[in-house]
Amino acid sequence: MEKFACLTRLRKSPGPLFTFIPDRRFTCFAQRMSTMTSKENSPAVERPTKLEGRAFYESIGSPKFIVAPMVDQSEFAWRMLTRSFISPTEQKSLLAYTPMLHARLFSQDDKYRKAHFQAVKTDGETPWLDGNPSIDRPLFVQFCANDPDALLSAAKQVAPYCDAVDLNLGCPQGIARKGKYGAFLQEDQDLIFRLINILHKELPVPVTAKIRILDTKEETLAYAQNVLKAGASILTVHGRKREQKGHLTGLAEWQMIRFLRDSLPKETVIFANGNILQEGDIEKCLEATGADGVMSAEGNLSDPAIFTKPPPVGEEGREYWRGKDGKGGYRVDAVFRRYMDILHEHVFGNKPPARRPLFMPGDDTEWMKESEAVEEEPPSKKRRKDLGKKGEQGPNMAAMQPHLFHLLRHFVSKHTDVRDMLGKSRAGDIEAYERVLSAVERKVAEELLEYERTNGESIAETPLAEGEEDPPETESSKGTQRRCKRPVWVVQPIIRPLPNEALKKGALTMSKKDKAKSQEKKEEEKQEEKGKQEDIKAKDEALAG
Repeated sequence: MEKFACLTRLRKSPGPLFTFIPDRRFTCFAQRMSTMTSKENSPAVERPTKLEGRAFYESIGSPKFIVAPMVDQSEFAWRMLTRSFISPTEQKSLLAYTPMLHARLFSQDDKYRKAHFQAVKTDGETPWLDGNPSIDRPLFVQFCANDPDALLSAAKQVAPYCDAVDLNLGCPQGIARKGKYGAFLQEDQDLIFRLINILHKELPVPVTAKIRILDTKEETLAYAQNVLKAGASILTVHGRKREQKGHLTGLAEWQMIRFLRDSLPKETVIFANGNILQEGDIEKCLEATGADGVMSAEGNLSDPAIFTKPPPVGEEGREYWRGKDGKGGYRVDAVFRRYMDILHEHVFGNKPPARRPLFMPGDDTEWMKESEAVEEEPPSKKRRKDLGKKGEQGPNMAAMQPHLFHLLRHFVSKHTDVRDMLGKSRAGDIEAYERVLSAVERKVAEELLEYERTNGESIAETPLAEGEEDPPETESSKGTQRRCKRPVWVVQPIIRPLPNEALKKGALTMSKKDKAKSQEKKEEEKQEEKGKQEDIKAKDEALAG
C-alpha cells in the first residue's frame, strides 16, 4: 500500500473538561472519581507513573474474558447485559470495549461525540453510562484513525472515563478501505507505529491495539513486534486475515496466535480472538493459544452469557433451560428481559416494570391469553404522536433492533410474526419492544409446553447412523452445527458455512485471481501426484530388473 497522502493535521485539543489524576492504576473506583476534578479548579498535582504492559493488566484484575469492540454493537447497555451474568465477586474477570469510534469525527464533531459516548450527565460532572466507575469497568475505548494528531485529540477526551485506549487495526470492511483505517493500514507499518507511539507518550492511560494476522508467520511476528515497540500495552490478535470476512470468514488460526505467544517476550499480554461460539470454546482457545484472555464478538452477540459457566444440574432456576439430553442454555425470553430492564433503569432512567416470574411448565397459563390480546393492541394515539417527533437517538437506543434480531435469529426464523413485530419497532420506542418481549415470552411458554407434552420429541433430530461421523470442522460446518444447535427458545450461535461450502452452494463466487490460484494449486498437486507415480514405477522396474 502506498504511503498515505499528506493528511490535514488537526490542532491539538485543549484537553478534556476534567484532568484525570490516577492512583496506582485506577483500581479503586471511588478514588478514581474523587480525582476527576475541573481542570480550572484543580491544583497542579504530580501524576504517578503510568502502569503499562503486564503490570497494567494485573492492576485491572487480569481479565480473562473480553467483550470485543463491535461497530454500533458493544455499547453500554450490551456491556451491562454481559456483565450481569458475571457474579459480583468476579466482575474484574470481564473486560469490555466500546464500539469502534472514528477518531477524527470524535475530535472535531461535538454532535458525533455526544451521540456515541455518554460518560457524564448534562451537568458535565455526574458519571452516567460509558465508563461509569461503579458499573462499567474495566473499559477500553477503541478508535479507528490514520492521523496521529486527531487520534491523540480524541483519546484525550475519553481518557478520564476509561482504563485504556485501543487502536483498531483489524476492521476489514469496505468502509475501512475507503477511509484508510483498520486492517487497511497494515501495509504502512510506519504510520501504525506513529499512531500508537503518540498515545504511548502523551496519554495518561495505556494504549492497546487489535490486529489481524498476515500471510506468513514471519510477517505477522514482525507486525506484532512493531506494535509492541511503539508502546502497546496489550496486543489482541484476531486469527484471521483481512480478506476473511462474509462468506470467506472461515476458521481463525489459533496456531498463529500460539506462534506469537511463543515468539514474543513472556511478559507480553496477548488476547486471542476468533472461533468462540460457546462457553466451552474459551478454555480450548486459552489452552491452544496460550493467550492471557479470550475476546468474543459474534458469539457474545448471540449469547451475552457466553463467559458464564452453566449452572449445576438441578440448579437451573427459571432463566436457564436444560433438556432431556443434557444440553442447555439461557432462554431467549430471560435474556431479552434482562436487556430491557437494563435499558429501563440506566438509559431511560425509569424503574423497570413489575414482571411475573418466567414461565415454567406447571405454572398457570391464563396470562398467555391476556398477553396475546395486549400484543394485538395498536399503539395509542398519544404514542404515535410522540413517535413522530424527531429527537436525539443515543447509541443504546439505536442498537436495540439489531441486537434483538441477532439474539432472536433462530427464534424469529420459526416465529415469523415476532420477526414482523420486531421489524416494525422503532429505535427508542420502549413500549413497542415490550410488546415484542410479551410475544416472545408467550411463544416460549408454548414451546416449553409442547416439549413436555411430547416428552422432547417436538425438537428431536435424526441422529448419525451407526459408524457415521461428522466431517472435521476444518472441512465442514455440519459438526459445529450439530454441537451448537439448541431449541429455538435457547440462545445459540449463528454458524457460518465454510468458504468451500458457500462456493458449492453458489453463495460465493471466486474472483479471477482466486480462480487462477486454485487452478495453479490443482496443477501443482497433479504434477506432484504424477511425480509420485513415476517414482513408484521406477522402483518397481528396478526391483524387477
